[in-house]
Amino acid sequence: MTSQLETAMESLIKVFHSYSSKEGDKYKLSKPELKNLLQGELSCFMAASKDPMVVEKIMTDLDENRDGQVDFQEFVVLVAALTVACNEFFVENLSN
Repeated sequence: MTSQLETAMESLIKVFHSYSSKEGDKYKLSKPELKNLLQGELSCFMAASKDPMVVEKIMTDLDENRDGQVDFQEFVVLVAALTVACNEFFVENLSN
């Protein structure tokens, strides 16, 4: 039987590769692929941002090696940061 964490990890990997395999390097997200992933998988976060440059800013922040693409390791940084932010939000609201 697979644990919840193992299932979550598998889902994260599958989501990344379902978007990264659309064009160019199948192991990296181009800017259009990143935008599609953000809109498809994190639409609530995207809708909350009123900044029209949000995708460009996320791309710049994540692309540590400055190759114009986001690899899996760089992508996981985004997921971890959002997860931490969500945890802090829920902890604050649960204690009130």
